Amino acid sequence: MLKNYFTFAENLVEKAEEAEKEIQDIWQEIDKISYYNQMKMLKAFHQVQISDFHFAGSTGYGYDDSGREALEEVYALVFGAEKALVRWQISSGTHAIALCLYGILRPGDHVLSLSGDPYDTLEEVLGTRGCGEGNLKEWGINYEKMELTAQCQIDLDSLEKFIKKETKMVLLQRSRGYTWRPSFSVEEIEQTVKAVKKIKADVIFFVDNCYGEFTQIIEPTDIGVDLMAGSLIKNPGGGLAPTGGYVVGKEKYVKLAAARLTAPGVGEKIGATMGVNRLLFQGFYLAPHVVAESLKGAIFTAQFFTKLGFEVSPKPEEKRVDIIQAIKTQTPEGLIAFCQGLQSYSPVDAHVKPQPAVQPGYGDRVIMAAGAFVQGASIELSADGPLREPYIAYMQGGLTKEQVKLGVLGAAQLMQEKGLI
Repeated sequence: MLKNYFTFAENLVEKAEEAEKEIQDIWQEIDKISYYNQMKMLKAFHQVQISDFHFAGSTGYGYDDSGREALEEVYALVFGAEKALVRWQISSGTHAIALCLYGILRPGDHVLSLSGDPYDTLEEVLGTRGCGEGNLKEWGINYEKMELTAQCQIDLDSLEKFIKKETKMVLLQRSRGYTWRPSFSVEEIEQTVKAVKKIKADVIFFVDNCYGEFTQIIEPTDIGVDLMAGSLIKNPGGGLAPTGGYVVGKEKYVKLAAARLTAPGVGEKIGATMGVNRLLFQGFYLAPHVVAESLKGAIFTAQFFTKLGFEVSPKPEEKRVDIIQAIKTQTPEGLIAFCQGLQSYSPVDAHVKPQPAVQPGYGDRVIMAAGAFVQGASIELSADGPLREPYIAYMQGGLTKEQVKLGVLGAAQLMQEKGLI
């Protein structure tokens, strides 16, 4: 008889078992996407002829680091892009996005967000919140946003009104961020690219791809997006990257982002890898499978919490285009209990109770559960949310679907003990 290491409430275990049986067909569709993306990944590794000498690190300036150059070539191939910049020196997805904004935009330029308000940590970069510190507004770069339609879609009919002759870049955030809206599929992004380019052919179409990599069989740069950025401690790091970010797209734009990361004249040619190459290669190679496990965990969570009477987004049967699962807890106590319960079934810092607090870059108090091997790694099981109505828990990641199931049962257990279920 198998030993039961954790004791969950019987009613929760029953609902979890029912939920898992009910989603088997959906899980099989995720496996098909994972298999295709793994083939694409393997083909890129073969094409670049990756060898163990590529795993050696460089120090100092990092001139002629063959591993770094090979890794960036693999990224470019997998994402269907002309060029890639993949560096552990990029601290976060926000940092990667900022490199693109500062590298390309100049005083007097106009940048337009097509997807409403961007993620909270970009507000101080754009200059819509905070005290400056060299934000885009201080540099005379004009930022504007288009609201989504009532159906939470990109308002294609209003593009002509917002795109001006000085519009140099349009920005689209693929994932929902801290909003109750669907994330955007590559097909929806392609439709938007065509509409934008019809109005102004030379505008730079930039996508924040955080949380979206390998959730579909194509990526935004496969269908005409000029530039794209993301974090290595999310999907493409595969749970192994200790830090880092990436930028992929047209060569001239990636080079401008690289010049912002280092300096004009040296750009992407410098940057010591300090022995992390193997982790970045291996994490990227594993990413299609890890993302699939995360998606399976998200689908389970949606089915389980629906059975418990909560509103979720996406619904279990809805198409997945990123790894985020939102659960509307309705109360601050529910949000806090969800995050604390999830943390208590994490492999790291399970004894710690996360509390709402002011976090760098955020306007509201935020609670974050992330008992991860890499600090803040969203591809590992984590959950967070701002302390504002309607008190939504945004869960993402999970290196294995079994890990997600345990964490979600832990979250539900604490909520039930506190009378919130």
